[in-house]
Amino acid sequence: MAKFELKLPKMGESVAEATVTNWLKEVGDSIELDEPVVEIATDKVDSEVPSEVEGILIEKLFGPDDVVQVGQTIAIIETSSESTGAPDSKDSESEEPETENEEVEDAANDAAARVEDAKIKTASAVAISNDGDRFYSPLVKNIAQQEGIAQEELDQIKGTGLEGRVTKDDILNYVENSKSGKAQKTSPPKEKSAPEKSETTTTPSKVVSPVSVNGGDEIIQMTRMGKMISKHMVASVQASAHVQSFIEVDVTNIWNWRARVKDSFQKREGEKLTFTPIFMEAVAKAIRDFPMINISVDGDTIIKRKNINLGMAAALPDGNLIVPVIQNADQLNLVGMAKAVNDLANRARMGKLKPDDTQGGTYTVTNVGTFGSIMGTPIINQPQVAILALGAIRKVPAVIETPEGDFIGIRHKMFLSHSYDHRVVNGALGGQFVQRVAQYLEAWDSSREV
Repeated sequence: MAKFELKLPKMGESVAEATVTNWLKEVGDSIELDEPVVEIATDKVDSEVPSEVEGILIEKLFGPDDVVQVGQTIAIIETSSESTGAPDSKDSESEEPETENEEVEDAANDAAARVEDAKIKTASAVAISNDGDRFYSPLVKNIAQQEGIAQEELDQIKGTGLEGRVTKDDILNYVENSKSGKAQKTSPPKEKSAPEKSETTTTPSKVVSPVSVNGGDEIIQMTRMGKMISKHMVASVQASAHVQSFIEVDVTNIWNWRARVKDSFQKREGEKLTFTPIFMEAVAKAIRDFPMINISVDGDTIIKRKNINLGMAAALPDGNLIVPVIQNADQLNLVGMAKAVNDLANRARMGKLKPDDTQGGTYTVTNVGTFGSIMGTPIINQPQVAILALGAIRKVPAVIETPEGDFIGIRHKMFLSHSYDHRVVNGALGGQFVQRVAQYLEAWDSSREV
């Protein structure tokens, strides 16, 4: 028998960890090749880890809600193949009998050293907590444990994250500088003066209002994704100065054009032609005209994105929202845009999105009109600086200007709601951008072929 270590696979370029949500196999269960063993979750996507071998699950190294780093062993599987395990001890004896004693002694010494090292690192890790006014992510704690960084030392590292939090890059730079002997900038000692303590205790974000519960009230625990969405939304409001611009758009030409071509489009392409790809095409064009809307903020610097990657908010069966990303949206024609939109929306509904499908977005579009809302004030999807909400399309009476005079007619209209970060996007840019989107939509060519 041989033992195979099932490791957490790489799930995307920027995904470094995942949370164990549910074990699909128990100790003693038989496992087939490529059979799912455990369910995991990243910030946006739930997925399964399949087995790379056939065998029997003999050990689970993590439990539900535990955070696992990419590359860590999460389970041990016993297989009948000797190729996946260590060489047979009898074969080793027959090949190198003269070195048996030395190998045993070296192995014992090495094991003792590893145990002692693990004790030291575990002691350091146990001392690290989130008590006080600093928060450390599981990844930062794990790196501190591996490098033997104690709580007091970690508290002195200067954080560049939100509210001064220590990020992965911060602690890795600290470790690298420590090994090379370079000085590392640290945050001020934890002892604070009386005025600073007063400021901390009066910060609005830390004030918790008491909640009373009556006998007939039902207490419902937030889901894992619900907790993450809540955290992201609060962080976005705290990070960005949100401001909105609204504009009404006449989409009568688009409405009539789509009604005329949607059947032939579906017959030819095997895809439904919704309004979403049409709106996405207009947004991508407007971003090309106003590239400073396609940016991110990093401290006092602005990162101007080269690619136009449009996030598309999609509803999940449980009522939560997820934002898959259309990569290089400005390079797609309408057919390609429709296929990308339908593919991401379908896989989102079925829970089959991959981690990379939600990475790299530079601007987000959300359709609040799906729920009957005529407009909305969406929260920016960090680290982006703007988001566009599409309102419901309605038949409304409108003044129509003609060479023969003005008259009242029925038109299809909708509102575009543009939320943007006023730290870096002023009212002129925010208003001109959404106006350009409206101009592209109203100038739609009714005779366009697709």
